[in-house]
Amino acid sequence: MNGPVPRKGILDIDAYVPGKSAAPAGVKLWKLSSNETPLGPSVQAKAAYAAASEKLELYPDGASSALRTAIAARYGLDPARLICGAGSDELLSLLAYTYLGPGDEAVYSEHGFLVYKIATLAAGATPVVAPEKNYTADVDALLACVTAKTKILFLANPNNPTGTYLPFDEVKRLHAGLRSDILLVLDAAYAEYVRANDYESGLELVATSPNVVMARTFSKIYGLANLRLGWMVGPPAVIDAVNRIRGPFNVSGPAMAAGIAAIQDDAHVADAIAHNDKWLAFLTKELTGLGLGVTPSVGNFVLVHFPRDAGKTARDADAFLTERGLILRRVDAYGLPDALRLTIGPEEANRLVVETLRAFLGQ
Repeated sequence: MNGPVPRKGILDIDAYVPGKSAAPAGVKLWKLSSNETPLGPSVQAKAAYAAASEKLELYPDGASSALRTAIAARYGLDPARLICGAGSDELLSLLAYTYLGPGDEAVYSEHGFLVYKIATLAAGATPVVAPEKNYTADVDALLACVTAKTKILFLANPNNPTGTYLPFDEVKRLHAGLRSDILLVLDAAYAEYVRANDYESGLELVATSPNVVMARTFSKIYGLANLRLGWMVGPPAVIDAVNRIRGPFNVSGPAMAAGIAAIQDDAHVADAIAHNDKWLAFLTKELTGLGLGVTPSVGNFVLVHFPRDAGKTARDADAFLTERGLILRRVDAYGLPDALRLTIGPEEANRLVVETLRAFLGQ
């Protein structure tokens, strides 16, 4: 007997596969595959979460009012132009469901976040991939992919898994080249880590444009990945439209409480930035010194390129590292079969991965 049949195109979607999180039995695990912060959440965020657990029988505030107020205070925004979600992934999907349908197209760069394709296909639309230059989004290539059918352009800035970014002048040039009915989605999940002077997360562009939104997450520098918490700022009309299909209680009370505390803990964020600055530079220098290619990164991870020589490939390196408890991220699904993505970890793990790769390369 036949059962229900999914809508056309759903079974063509390759499900998102998270980074590995297991090592061989008896081997100490160093999980460096999911861009999680090695510092964990702030003490204040954990305390707020624990306090909120005393009210688990109550529904949370469906509008995330207190959290939106805290975010607005932190960035000088209007709370009415904010929407919160179960991670920024949910918000990206809600945008797709709101603005895409059969016959529509969404554009994103070659090595862009996998959720863009998944969300686009789930909405019944067609994903369009623009080639990159040096593992970096190319404004001209993105604009060349725009057609009469384009409704959304997704831009991860900085991008995962490459760690590259577009300067703000280039983002503005991209926006200027789009029709007013195309929504530019700036995914700034790693914005807090960027130290480049020519970078801007997108707040200015959102404030002055009717067709730009910016999504952020609490999963990275704030260390709340397990709580699934994200936010987005956009024009009132876009926020209103997305709110109409958002689940009524899509963010839990404990997540909101932890998020409020986290975004107010400037000292913890400063510590995370300092740690990342130090070890991002260390890993880039040391891995390059081993003869491996390292794409310059402004995030909390590096993309490490391996040769295609037998026994020295990315697949070989992944197996060698995994046997020793070092779990990196395979990025074949991003069109990068010759590379591994390495999250900046604690000092011991950062030094160990260098020495392990030195042994792998026979140096």
